[in-house]
Amino acid sequence: MGGERVGPPVPFLLLGGVAFVAALVVLPLMGSQSIDLHQVWAHVQGRSNPDGVIFFRVRLPRVLLGLLTGAGLSLAGVVFQALLRNPLATPYTLGVSSGGALGALLAIKLGLSWNVLGFSTLQIAAFGGSLATILLVYGLSRGVGAMAVHIMILAGVTLSYFLGALILLLHYLADFTETQQMIRWMMGGLDVVDYRTLVQVLPLIGLAVLGLMRMSLTLNILSTSELFALSKGVDVFRTQRLAFLYTSLLTGTVVALTGPIGFVGLIIPHFLRFLVGPDHRVLIPGSLLYGGAFLAVTDTAARTLLAPVNLPVGILTALMGGPFFLWLLYRQRNR
Repeated sequence: MGGERVGPPVPFLLLGGVAFVAALVVLPLMGSQSIDLHQVWAHVQGRSNPDGVIFFRVRLPRVLLGLLTGAGLSLAGVVFQALLRNPLATPYTLGVSSGGALGALLAIKLGLSWNVLGFSTLQIAAFGGSLATILLVYGLSRGVGAMAVHIMILAGVTLSYFLGALILLLHYLADFTETQQMIRWMMGGLDVVDYRTLVQVLPLIGLAVLGLMRMSLTLNILSTSELFALSKGVDVFRTQRLAFLYTSLLTGTVVALTGPIGFVGLIIPHFLRFLVGPDHRVLIPGSLLYGGAFLAVTDTAARTLLAPVNLPVGILTALMGGPFFLWLLYRQRNR
């Protein structure tokens, strides 16, 4: 899975931190309409104006969501590739995306429209669908004292196909308005989100991130082989279970907010491994920093390239990810 090069981790992570902070500061200023910094500062001082409203209510929450989503998907990709020992694994390999999509599309078809604690029906249904898929895959793959990785992959792929068929059925039964809503959600995008929603999901995401960061050394051992991990005294089943649950929780939360945004969890982990090697003590914080900055920048490009058309960022990541995936296949074949 790469790792031929070993780079200095501290400067590498510092550069990632700079990129992350720069994205947070600079990207809200970019868009089809220019913003006057003096007006933004005046808005902070209490003198409301259009530039301040665009900066704080439209662009800044979107950039924050991009940073959060990119960080979460990249970290999930790093962990799933280690857990499944498959360099082509993504956060959606085990059907989490399909489960979330089915839940969201079912909510659209049924016309459900209410809010619970600030979360919309669509977000709750998507999270519920992802969670149900996670539990089903986990139950199918759990053996006596261990998780069968090959069964997990087969269960995830099979469920993805089955849930995809149900999604097609919902599309067929939907009217024009419902179909348009369904297609738009399936594209994945960083629509305007309020600060309250971002704050409410932080505990779930923070729990998953902290849990996975504590497992970085164990993931280094487990990514080699289960037998090697057992010989080193690693509780393989417990590690697999916790890593799977933390990563699935992270992915399900992100999908509920943004819909499926593909290839972020494939591009960034491989980019990082190519630069600094396979050490998860570097990969995990690096994926958070570089993954967040990557998706925030990509979304800014998506909303400005065809302005005033607001292109869903999921389309742009797919356009980049397709060739990248083919390159990975070619590279694996020739190793």
